[in-house]
Amino acid sequence: MPPSSTAVRKTVEAYLGRHPGERDALAELLGALDRPVDTTARTTLPEHVTCSAVVIDRQGRVLHIRHRATGGLILAPGGYIEPQDRTLLAAAVREVTEEAGIPPDALCLTRQLLGSPIDIDVHGIDASPSKGEPAHRHYDVRYAFYLSGEEPPTIALQDEEVSGAQWLPQPEVTSPTLRAKLLAAGLDGLPEPVNTSALIHDFTDRPTSPRVTRSDPLLRCPVRINQPPQLSSRQGMLPVYEEWLAKQVPFPHFGQCKVLPCPEQASSPLGLCHRHITHYERDRKPGGARPAANWARWIVTRNKPVPIEYADRSLFERWCRETGLANRANGQVSLLGLRPLVKAEIKWALFQHGNNPTEGMIWPLVWVQYLIDDCRDQRVDSLADIDQGNCRRLSRLLLFGMLNSLRQVYFTRDDTKEAGFIETDHFGVRFASCHSHIDLTPISQRWLRDLIWDMFANRLLTDPPKSRSPFDMSRRACAELSAYLEAQAPGGGHDPTVLTASHMEGFVADQRHRAEHGLPMLRRRLTKNGAPGIVTKCIQSATFNGARRVLRFGLDSGDAERLGLDRRFALALPGGDMRTGRRRPFPDVLARAVANQQNLERLEESDEDDRGIRDIWETQVLTGRRGKEVREVRLDCISRLNGVPLFWHDQTKVGNLDEAIRIPERLYLRLEQRQKKTIDRYIQRVGHPPTPQERSQIALFPRRTSNRQLLKSVSYKWFLKLFRTWLETLDVGHGVPHQARHTLATKLLKAGANLTQIKRYLGQISAVMAEHYVHIANTDSELNDALNSVWVAGPGAAQPGLALTSGKPMTRAEAEALAIDLSRKSTPAEGGFCTFQAVVDGQARPWNMDCHNCDKFVMSGADLVYWHRKREQWHAMAEGASDSATADYLHDIFEPTARAIDGLEKALEAVGLLDETLALDLRRPQEYFGRVWATAFRAQELAQHQTDGTAA
Repeated sequence: MPPSSTAVRKTVEAYLGRHPGERDALAELLGALDRPVDTTARTTLPEHVTCSAVVIDRQGRVLHIRHRATGGLILAPGGYIEPQDRTLLAAAVREVTEEAGIPPDALCLTRQLLGSPIDIDVHGIDASPSKGEPAHRHYDVRYAFYLSGEEPPTIALQDEEVSGAQWLPQPEVTSPTLRAKLLAAGLDGLPEPVNTSALIHDFTDRPTSPRVTRSDPLLRCPVRINQPPQLSSRQGMLPVYEEWLAKQVPFPHFGQCKVLPCPEQASSPLGLCHRHITHYERDRKPGGARPAANWARWIVTRNKPVPIEYADRSLFERWCRETGLANRANGQVSLLGLRPLVKAEIKWALFQHGNNPTEGMIWPLVWVQYLIDDCRDQRVDSLADIDQGNCRRLSRLLLFGMLNSLRQVYFTRDDTKEAGFIETDHFGVRFASCHSHIDLTPISQRWLRDLIWDMFANRLLTDPPKSRSPFDMSRRACAELSAYLEAQAPGGGHDPTVLTASHMEGFVADQRHRAEHGLPMLRRRLTKNGAPGIVTKCIQSATFNGARRVLRFGLDSGDAERLGLDRRFALALPGGDMRTGRRRPFPDVLARAVANQQNLERLEESDEDDRGIRDIWETQVLTGRRGKEVREVRLDCISRLNGVPLFWHDQTKVGNLDEAIRIPERLYLRLEQRQKKTIDRYIQRVGHPPTPQERSQIALFPRRTSNRQLLKSVSYKWFLKLFRTWLETLDVGHGVPHQARHTLATKLLKAGANLTQIKRYLGQISAVMAEHYVHIANTDSELNDALNSVWVAGPGAAQPGLALTSGKPMTRAEAEALAIDLSRKSTPAEGGFCTFQAVVDGQARPWNMDCHNCDKFVMSGADLVYWHRKREQWHAMAEGASDSATADYLHDIFEPTARAIDGLEKALEAVGLLDETLALDLRRPQEYFGRVWATAFRAQELAQHQTDGTAA
């Protein structure tokens, strides 16, 4: 039932005893308390009582939340009193628990106020016709609390009533009356011993019999808790309690709890804390230990130690040794009972994990205590000695991380070589999302293990790779080679001097056989689903390349010669063919399916945590960015420049978020909504909106785990899993997200963009990447028709400069018969290409190297700029001739080439390629992938198709 009017009056009178000047302001409340009405019910009008909690953290800041019912006003947590609230104090704590998610045991009363309110505020409430409430007054009783922990607890807002939370310094508190009282009281945020949850759960205003925290031995005394002072109902509770408390003297304590790992103080003569007393009774009191009857009187009246009787003392002591902690949810772990070294190791590992600049896996204290208990039970001296098979699964998860941090303490760089592993941290290198430890023990031959260790060390010192992939490839390859040598080579391959080329040839044949028939690997490496790894063509190539890299390093460094390894053994290992297929866009059916609005809604529904998978996918489709460039954008990834919506991302693959691309308005609005969701999630986590600096670091698409500050983006693994599941439900065939990028490139080509423009738009650093799209240009039917429609005779033709087709295009069969695939059947020559196969194959040029008059010489549109320069040179020579006859002779010599150049210009203009041709800069290699290089024809063969009236 709610607090009575008498209880409310006592609270108000105690408050007025400290603030007598406010009696007039509270006169109407005191009058209402004299009437037979429930002043705590919200239906009591024209006034009723409410409660608020003034929560103060260690920095002296006060918690404020934004209430939806007040139109977004920032106030302290609080609200109406419910029927289950036995006291006003209970109502205040319930409100802060409901609205901010702070549990009662995270709060402490202040020493200055204890259970008395810090402020009673009177404010008017406007009429609410929708609720049927007239204008009325609230008497808000406000209680002050400290946080019991060092760090503020996680804020979990009640979305129905609250939209945000923040911690404000006391001078910035929004209520003027509360602000004045806070500054006058000098509340610094340091916690006090009395725990508010104990007072509230006793459902009484008597602070004489609380459950109190362990920080005050006097208040924890079981003798005094069972013998509270007798207080008159008319007396003030708190002054009498404080007076009684000041007169007490401490009794001798019972020492620490006898249960080996328990850090608590004993609360009975048995030497057990109150929780272990309960456990002891639940276990039917092994050993039959019990104190003397009325043992409290022995302490109060006799001041003597309490005698203990045992049925079997050794059995009781054994129970104390073998019993674990009674309670693990108290924010601490117990290292009691551990041997010194393992205790120091656990402390060091916890320190390292807590101070790691990159947030790692959460280590719940319960898991840490499990590991400590396992170490205590096994009586190990070091974490390295623990039997993981007899540990809890959660203990093993933490043990892996702790051992990783300890290796860098126990092992030097040279020690790791002897032990069979390498630590990248010893070289100042840490790969993203990877541990420092690289295990080399699967390589059983010491000479091979040392060789790969030396190669890794040399690479880490001189030129560290961007990722750990090259190291993993070589490590797995050498492990496979090691397994083969162990089974097939003399002595298991441990003596490098007996290895010959035939042993390596046998390894190569074995790997090819396994790849051909889909057999498992020699090393029996299991995949994530528990199945053995299968050798594929790709894995075979990676194995050859990885092992070859290590052996070639041994040859170059001289280690192979020092080991006595036959050079032919290393050279017998071929390189693997790691060529990948061409980039292919989405088929039309699949492209339409993955862009369909209904299908996109199904993709969004699969994202149960609302991490933004649909937003990621639509951004990839509309911008053509790489998946990583989209997933890892920051919160401030969109902006407007002169009204144009822009998308900022990292196009360099090294974390520089300095590239912007124009995006459609609808995508901008979608990403803007995603920003709001991420900001709300951040406020819910930390209790305040992000600052400008924090906005530049927060991920727009934050991952769910190990991401308290929302700095880490969702992973590719998470995205790909949901994408593949979604694609299977569409039943439109196989596809991968990266094909969206190639689909966009194809659309741009068909729209008339050249490969230089596509390279720049897609952010391709290497010009080699643009070559993947050349085949698209060559297979574009519209472009081929245009290029095959109009061509001119070159300088080696019978009639240079003549158009070789009429208004009617050639048939495709004719064009295919004449077209030349320059990528396979030609070699560059001055001003064009030579298609004479003897020369292409590397032989000497015939006919005194007169290419321009050879029928095997071809020209493409890309040669136009070259011939323009030649024509200018020829004109200059003719104009500078000594006489007119010589000038006429030179003009006659150059005239066929001049006609060919003029005809080529007209032909290129007809197909719309002239401007692109004239804009070519032949000093830039990427220009060689433009459309004007795509096709070329022999001038003499084209001349055979000339018809009447087709002069240029």
